[in-house]
Amino acid sequence: MSTTTQKVPLGQKIAFGVGMFANQMFPAILGIFMVVLVEDLKFTGLMWAMIYLFPRLFDAITDPIMGFISDNTKSKWGRRRIYVLIGGFIMGVSYIFMWQLFKENTVQYNFWYFFLWSVVFYLGLTFFSVPYVAMGYEMSDDFHERTSIMAIAQWIGQWAWVIAPLFWIIMYDPEWFPSAEVAVRELAIWVAIPCAFCAMVPALFIKGESTVDKDYEPLNFANIGGSVKKILRSFVEAFKIKEFRKLCGATFFIYNAFMAVSSLTFFVIVYKLFNGDAGASGIWVSLFGCLGALGTTFIVIPIVATLAKKIGKKKAFMISQSISIVGYIMLYFLFVPGKPWLYIIALPFFSFGIGSLFTIMMSMTADVIDVDELNSGKRREGIFGAIYWWMVKVGFAIAGAFSGLIIWLVGFNSDLATIDQQGAVDGLHAFFCAFPVLGTIAAMYIMKDYAIDEARANEIRAELEKRKKPTSFYQTGKLATLMGASVPTDSKYDIDFSEMSTDEIKSLFSKSLNGGLHGICFSPYTEGQDIGDQLSEAQIQRRMDVIAPYTKWVRSFSCTNGNEFIPQAAHNKGLKTMVGAWIGNDKAQNNKEIDALIQLAKNKLVDIAVVGNEVLMRGDLSVQEIIVHINKVKKELPGIPVGYVDAYYQFHEHPELIEVCDVILVNCYPFWEGSNIEEATRYLRQMYTVTKDISKGKPVIITETGWPNQGDSVAGAMPTTENAMKYFISASNMSKKSSIPLFYFSSFDESWKVHQEGDVGARWGLWDTSEKLKY
Repeated sequence: MSTTTQKVPLGQKIAFGVGMFANQMFPAILGIFMVVLVEDLKFTGLMWAMIYLFPRLFDAITDPIMGFISDNTKSKWGRRRIYVLIGGFIMGVSYIFMWQLFKENTVQYNFWYFFLWSVVFYLGLTFFSVPYVAMGYEMSDDFHERTSIMAIAQWIGQWAWVIAPLFWIIMYDPEWFPSAEVAVRELAIWVAIPCAFCAMVPALFIKGESTVDKDYEPLNFANIGGSVKKILRSFVEAFKIKEFRKLCGATFFIYNAFMAVSSLTFFVIVYKLFNGDAGASGIWVSLFGCLGALGTTFIVIPIVATLAKKIGKKKAFMISQSISIVGYIMLYFLFVPGKPWLYIIALPFFSFGIGSLFTIMMSMTADVIDVDELNSGKRREGIFGAIYWWMVKVGFAIAGAFSGLIIWLVGFNSDLATIDQQGAVDGLHAFFCAFPVLGTIAAMYIMKDYAIDEARANEIRAELEKRKKPTSFYQTGKLATLMGASVPTDSKYDIDFSEMSTDEIKSLFSKSLNGGLHGICFSPYTEGQDIGDQLSEAQIQRRMDVIAPYTKWVRSFSCTNGNEFIPQAAHNKGLKTMVGAWIGNDKAQNNKEIDALIQLAKNKLVDIAVVGNEVLMRGDLSVQEIIVHINKVKKELPGIPVGYVDAYYQFHEHPELIEVCDVILVNCYPFWEGSNIEEATRYLRQMYTVTKDISKGKPVIITETGWPNQGDSVAGAMPTTENAMKYFISASNMSKKSSIPLFYFSSFDESWKVHQEGDVGARWGLWDTSEKLKY
């Protein structure tokens, strides 16, 4: 299978990578500076745990909200860039203020000062990181190009971990600073300013497509507040994808097992190898992080990127993590007092754990987002990025708190000499080596049956590319073939929109809707539901309450799986019903539908009975098979008009349908035949007229017509918000002035239709999937 390949210029990859440097440098330095809180400012283990836990939990809570905001932002600069810019600025300013701590202040004062500023910092991190990560997912749709983007970004980002450990050297060197607390106050400035600028680089240099005309959720306080339910639903939908659950679970165990002990590095090296003498440890604390990061930069990332291309991402992940386990075991035996150089032997092996994790996992997450688009029809990089990093951050908060708990459990006290707490030091060392091994083994177990390989990813991309080209059983320009000429230019019922502003069109739309419709097609499925799902009576009633004030008739399409509640709900509102039995190539299900339709009619809930919808157009049954079903219903329901619905031209090609039906029910879509919006009303009227001419005096009803507001075009038919309003106004006007009964399609957007008709198929509703009026 082949798929569209989107190659990304190297400059764009580097710009994204510079942002990753900031994304890594802030937490890298934070982890080093945090030691000062315990070692110099005498924060307790409980304070350490609270500082790690609560600001990060706040960060994790705000991440999904930021994902929703980012995914739905309309801007000529794109969805993400403005937030990346703002987030970089907030992080830089708050990081400086956060570390302005003075030993002469009380421990409680310093604690609350640091705590509150760290909340501001993590708010800035949310503004930056969620749209930044989503920006990376959007950069390419190619399986291997995604790995290349993430590999370059991680390679640049790893330099943060090379540089950060060097701060150990100068923080505790009296020739540089009189004390470590003075050091962090001044160094925070030198860290924050360049990192803030690096964070802003992606916003300044990565191109963003304008989203001004996109049909996104409105970003107002009420909608953002209401987005919590959407976010929770997105969480549920995301975790329905097995592969995404595996990515989140594996990342959680590896990253957070590592982070739980990484903060102990200073204590393990100083107290295990140098008897608690920080000055004597010299460069060895710095070298541990520095050499590990250099190994990741020059050994791990190039090897992992190559392995992922050669043998696949999952196998590359498994091999990398296996090597890291060897490294952790070696570290247990190579931490020998007085011989610090021995641990260097283990570092290349140890580095494969974290070093490979995000290179592979972020690339895999982009593949999973394609799966979500296949399922939902939406591109939700922001939400998925937020959920993925939410898992990381919640785990990081727990891990940070756990590191404080470890210090407390082993009874470690920085004020005591090593000889007085050898058991505590050995306990720290054991946790340092064993805990990440357990996390890695758990992650490998989770990933053992991960299923998205290159072949599957390419199949998904090919299907998505296919969807971008709208597919419909309707035939472009079919009307002209029936008429033997072009569509007549009868403009009797046209409305001139040429001089109207968008606000004037909106006003006219509202007037037309409030003036009432002859009929509307009822869409029962909410966001996340699919055809065939069981529908509740409460759901049907809620949606009926929305549309009832605007229509006289309601059309349904099925009589099973909860659709049987529609006619009762409509009659309760005083509305008439056109009730359809859905028939296709499943004979047993067809019989259930027909029997249910007959029963509903006998219960006096059916005003027009419909046997099948577009069955011929789909090729599910023959004309004779359809006629058998129609005759059965007619026999059972004397006195109730019975008909069959299909595209208007099917009645020209199969005149026997005219004979058997009591009423001729036609679907007329100028959009699917490629009509431009200026001619659409005339096109619709001619579709009706050519059917009326062959109807033998029987009533003809337009059972479906409408216009989408989003998706791909069909010839000259453009799906835009303004065109959708124009068509609704014109079609309604024509229906009223010419007394043509017309059912508008549709009441609510139907996300499930993306599987049949691509992006454009899901956006025909007057109301959105949340039952809010779109126009």
